[in-house]
Amino acid sequence: MIKKILIPSDGSTNSDIALEYGIYLAHQLAAALTGLYVLDVHLLQGPMMTDISSSVGMPPSEGFFDAIAIETSLNEKADFILKDFRERCRKAGLETEIKKVIGKVEEIIIEEAQNTDLILMAKKGEHFHLKEGGLLGSVAQSVIRHSGKPVLITPDRFQEIESMGIAYDGSPSAKKALDISLELSKQTAWALTAVIINSSEEKASALRAQVEEVAETRETACEVIIIPGKESDEIINYIKEGTVELIVMGAYGHNRLRELLLGSTTTHVINKSPTPVLLIH
Repeated sequence: MIKKILIPSDGSTNSDIALEYGIYLAHQLAAALTGLYVLDVHLLQGPMMTDISSSVGMPPSEGFFDAIAIETSLNEKADFILKDFRERCRKAGLETEIKKVIGKVEEIIIEEAQNTDLILMAKKGEHFHLKEGGLLGSVAQSVIRHSGKPVLITPDRFQEIESMGIAYDGSPSAKKALDISLELSKQTAWALTAVIINSSEEKASALRAQVEEVAETRETACEVIIIPGKESDEIINYIKEGTVELIVMGAYGHNRLRELLLGSTTTHVINKSPTPVLLIH
């Protein structure tokens, strides 16, 4: 059950969309939200590392005062963003917890997520500068790989969720994703479709049987469709048909060498999907 949702925020337009999804899901799942702002230690240390005079008993230099000004500015920005986060939740009828922590952004997100059930974040934050391509930001990528928690990556616009799809390939992470999808469908009444991308009729039939058996055990309806072709391309084609507003899949199902050489299906889907992508380890 998803009862605690962590939402890292940096004040960017994309993180505002993530909060919009968070508020929506909090109502759908009766879940509590926690807003997190991480004061990036790299931004704080940069000026300070250039001035070590205080550590050797010398008067502070101009660089030291620059560092204090930067830290003050970053703290003010964090307070403003978290205040806005709390106010938006309050207007939506939700009480929320907010946290401000200094550290490496991805490490703090992973640490703070240990006591939550879901991390909800934008694929790109304020420090993502590429204007083309819609690539996955480094922070989101690190959190997905290392948190061990379900991670919901949001797109650049919000839409209500009425139906969901799960990309099912029989892997351990896909089986766990199926369990969570069935639970979500039962709790929210979102229609669920399992999408099997496989050109082998025999393998596809075996995967269909797995899905139907689990769905029957959970007493939850789940339509199954089988599509031949390349997994990464066909999942995106299915999403773009507009029949679902959320896609669920196992995270990084291919081996690491293949990911390095070809890019993973997971990354491809996140980069191209116009809908939120829920990733399960």
